[in-house]
Amino acid sequence: MKKIIKRVAWALVAVLVLYTFYFLWKQSQPVEKVYDCLTPAVRTLEKKTIANGKVEPRDEVNLKPQIQGIVTELYREPGDFVYTGDPIAKIQVIPDMAQLSSAQSNVRTSQLTLEETEKEFARTEVLFNKGVIAKEEYEKAKNTLEKARESAQSAQDALDIVTSGISKRSGKINTTIVTSTVSGRILDIPVKKGTTVVNASNYSDGTTIATVADMSDIIFRGKVDETEVGRLNSGMDITLTIGAIQGVKLPAVLEYVSPKGIENNGAVLFEIKAAATNIPDSIVVRAGYSANAEIVLDRVSDVLSVEETAIEFSNDSTFVYKLTSDETAVPQSFERIPVKVGMSDGIYIQVLEGVTEDMKLRGNEKAE
Repeated sequence: MKKIIKRVAWALVAVLVLYTFYFLWKQSQPVEKVYDCLTPAVRTLEKKTIANGKVEPRDEVNLKPQIQGIVTELYREPGDFVYTGDPIAKIQVIPDMAQLSSAQSNVRTSQLTLEETEKEFARTEVLFNKGVIAKEEYEKAKNTLEKARESAQSAQDALDIVTSGISKRSGKINTTIVTSTVSGRILDIPVKKGTTVVNASNYSDGTTIATVADMSDIIFRGKVDETEVGRLNSGMDITLTIGAIQGVKLPAVLEYVSPKGIENNGAVLFEIKAAATNIPDSIVVRAGYSANAEIVLDRVSDVLSVEETAIEFSNDSTFVYKLTSDETAVPQSFERIPVKVGMSDGIYIQVLEGVTEDMKLRGNEKAE
């Protein structure tokens, strides 16, 4: 019985040793690689770049009051469409003490001048009626009186505007009402009722009552890298993709490329502007939407091309591997062929020489 057990044990050891040698031999054998086969095809290739930026109206107009005071009424809200001359807000005048004092002084001075001129004209008129003075002197005195009256009226109008914002002589002059100077949509009204506002002057930009823009004239403003700016020219077609409007691409035309770059995190970027065209009425584009501009830098149409994975780059030369065996055979056999390539769009590359449409080319290795 012991002899039988020993023989079985030795047999198991022998089998284990043989299996170990077989396993090591099998592992040492080269694995036959199997590759995908690619077929060249005629395609249109485009080399593109993407510029990040935002869309905004071409022109934004900040409406400012002509006087300083307090906002008492707001007639519009952000988002409303207004036409030129539409009222936006009403201002209650707070007279500036220096302007008020000067206007009152001008009124008093002009009134005194007018009174004196009227007396002088009355004497001149009496003398003219008696034939003592010539008609020329009479008309001169009359013109002086008219000028004095006009000066007095102008001084009173100036005082009325300082105190109330309204000229009594001309109803058209009303500085208490802030009106839109352009037609467009109100983007923002940064003031509220009760806000104190000041007019624009040499010492202040003035308080913005509202911002109005024509939203039908939209431009894209973005930046491109210095490595690509040299290939941009005014008039190039651009496709805009707005993140907030899914599935919509808007056509645009490049209008401006900045002549000066700005360094940003070690990269030099150049500003570009493009005008959006043919925006459908059903799409509402809001100022400040982030957007991407797809710019076609180069395009070749109807050219023979293949996936870049089929191309082998070696120094200044390029090669492909042509399948010389059956596509299903293992192992596969390939022939290395030099080729001449052209433009690449990052996925496909143009093949100028060395490849025909009926060839099968080696691609990526198949996953096991």
